[in-house]
Amino acid sequence: MGRVRPDGVLAPARHFVGHGEWSDAAGVLMAVEVTAGDRDTDWHTRVEKHRGYAAAGIPVHLLIDRDDCSVVVFNQPEDGRYRHEEKLPFGAPPSSFRNR
Repeated sequence: MGRVRPDGVLAPARHFVGHGEWSDAAGVLMAVEVTAGDRDTDWHTRVEKHRGYAAAGIPVHLLIDRDDCSVVVFNQPEDGRYRHEEKLPFGAPPSSFRNR
């Protein structure tokens, strides 16, 4: 897949210090993406980046989908894909998420 710039990343404090412009995905806890509403960009966000995050073993991928006003949480990466996903509308209470 190559290198990508996620919209957001959750990693331990100072994780990227000294890595320069690019860093290995090891140690990243979550990658965050926000849809752009543009067909080409959305394909890159929804498919290519998503596959790359799973293949890199990033534990959680959070997709903020502006097209249908929802958030999708993908987790449990295995064999280049996420085994679990959960989608909720914007504003859903935290208790709506299933514990997995």
